[in-house]
Amino acid sequence: MTTNDDTGARPRRFVLLLLVALTAIIVDLATKQWVLSTFSEGESVDVIGSFLQFTLVFNTGAAFSLGTGYTWVFTIIASCVVLAIAYIGRRVRSVWWAVTLGLMMGGAAGNLVDRFFRDPAPFHGAVVDFIRLPNYPVFNIADSCVVVGAILVVVLTFKGLGMDGAIVEDTRETKKTRKGRGGPDDSTEGKGQ
Repeated sequence: MTTNDDTGARPRRFVLLLLVALTAIIVDLATKQWVLSTFSEGESVDVIGSFLQFTLVFNTGAAFSLGTGYTWVFTIIASCVVLAIAYIGRRVRSVWWAVTLGLMMGGAAGNLVDRFFRDPAPFHGAVVDFIRLPNYPVFNIADSCVVVGAILVVVLTFKGLGMDGAIVEDTRETKKTRKGRGGPDDSTEGKGQ
């Protein structure tokens, strides 16, 4: 009788997802607290010349400060994203997907904490941003986690890695191979070895 790791892998991967998310939240909140205690609003300090600077700004909008009058909408959307990832994450069996979704969940939750608890009011709080690069909006660790997570989603999808850890084959290529379009090894692969 063959056994598989499905029963144990799922809880372990979900725990990994939650640990990645929690780490992202802690690092994000710790860096924001450090910035708030070190800098005044608008103050800028060169870290790597003018390439990387720390500049304290408060963002009541979404990415690139868009929609500053609709902070409550972004709060609701971010809450739904965190809940959706928590729901989907319970089915994840892939380490890579657990890390990816953990980064996205942690990033969304890190900024959500700002929206819930920072001034001017609950659900309308301003997100603390402080990392500045040339010709790019100021961002924070939570934003970085979301962006890295999104990039990993694209990479994992193109690689064909499913959330269950299995490689998803391109069905078009499989059909072509079955019609004999592939090389001579297609029909004998795995036989007699």
